[in-house]
Amino acid sequence: MRTSKDRLRHAISFEIFGLALITPLGAWAFGTPMGHIGIVALVGATIATVWNYVYNLVFDKAMMRSFGHTRKTLWLRLGHAVLFEIGILVSLLPFIAWYMGISVMQALWMDIGFAGFYLVYALVFNWVYDVVFPVPGPRVLAGAD
Repeated sequence: MRTSKDRLRHAISFEIFGLALITPLGAWAFGTPMGHIGIVALVGATIATVWNYVYNLVFDKAMMRSFGHTRKTLWLRLGHAVLFEIGILVSLLPFIAWYMGISVMQALWMDIGFAGFYLVYALVFNWVYDVVFPVPGPRVLAGAD
């Protein structure tokens, strides 16, 4: 299992590299100044981080109340991921529309673009991270046979 220090390194590096990639890519894709996309990305990353904590806490408590455990089946994991993304989309939509001065429909497409980027980015980042910083194997107790 990963240490707290490793989890912190993972979270910080995920956000830093993500912002470094999404800002120029988003500016190019949406024809918008990098500063504007950078603010949207930074606010989005902040909201996503807070939402991640709150959502997972509430979801786990609901699972404990309903099932008595937090083990997730494949279908529960899929539902968990979809509801998480819907929560981020809904929470970011008004901010994007307001800050960018665009319609809610344009903001929705931009929001979906961000979600698509982060879906692919998370897959690649986590794969590379696991190669560069492998999960330590189980510890063997001294003197144990």
